[in-house]
Amino acid sequence: MNEEDILDVYRLDKDKGFRCLVERYQQPLYWHIRRMLINHDDTEDVLQEIFLRVYKHWNSFKGACKLSTWLYKIATNEVLRFIERNKENFISLEEINKEEQQYASDKETDIEKLEKMVALQKAIQNLPEKQRLVFNLRYYDELDYNEISIILDTQVETLKTNFFYAKENIKKYIQKYYYERI
Repeated sequence: MNEEDILDVYRLDKDKGFRCLVERYQQPLYWHIRRMLINHDDTEDVLQEIFLRVYKHWNSFKGACKLSTWLYKIATNEVLRFIERNKENFISLEEINKEEQQYASDKETDIEKLEKMVALQKAIQNLPEKQRLVFNLRYYDELDYNEISIILDTQVETLKTNFFYAKENIKKYIQKYYYERI
């Protein structure tokens, strides 16, 4: 179901429209959040909070941007609030390794692919917050810079710069990671 269909259903029946929205966006938002928080339980908690917030404020969506952009903005803000509230309890790199290895071992059998995935996730988690957000939204969520600009309330040129530096920092981290293993 596309965004227009969801909005049409909403206009006829708010609850049914909301269910359609959840069905359509639950998985992409889950992975957007998960890339920032790593931990499954935290991701589920934040996702639930996002959908509660969307349900309460559904009427505030005026169509000035795409529905998906509006949802990603809410999700990103909620993730940032969660991180700020839970800084002292935030997940360590060792826990990231365990989570990623567990997930990868369920899906992959090739050790080299697993090592590359772990190295990439470590590199991403070591990025400054703004670079990490821009990288995740651009690389994983495949959003264009205009959508990211709305979500993060940042100029497109600044986002492009952050994405460029994020890629450079990831390359450096991965090169160092493999160099240290030799």
